[in-house]
Amino acid sequence: MYVCSCFGVTEAQVKQHAENGACTPRQIASACKAGTDCGSCVRRIQALLGRGSCPRRELADQGRPVLSDIGAAEAGPAVRKAA
Repeated sequence: MYVCSCFGVTEAQVKQHAENGACTPRQIASACKAGTDCGSCVRRIQALLGRGSCPRRELADQGRPVLSDIGAAEAGPAVRKAA
């Protein structure tokens, strides 16, 4: 089944790119252009990526601080103004 009709990218191709390490729609776009023309397939790509686990995403999420855990002094001027 086609996910991206603009570039003829199939669901199987998106899954293969995900297995090869593309964990976000932007990374899928870099690998095969899907999602870069009309954008109507981006939600479908997100759904496909959300079904499987991504080792890179899991590793990145383990050590990343949550914005609320960062003090205003560390967050920078844009966050301090909004607070």
